[in-house]
Amino acid sequence: MINCKEATQLISQGQERKLALAERLALKLHFLFCAGCRASDQQFEFLRAAARRIGSPEP
Repeated sequence: MINCKEATQLISQGQERKLALAERLALKLHFLFCAGCRASDQQFEFLRAAARRIGSPEP
């Protein structure tokens, strides 16, 4: 099983590229046991969505 540091690295990499099946499974397994990394994943997604909104032109 991966540790929190490895999970955080995969979360970050997953924002930039499609993770391999083994990486996605390892991350999902880690999320089952780690609320902190689940929260980090949600925070990464929130920040990415906010950055997209800031970068897009207003209608």
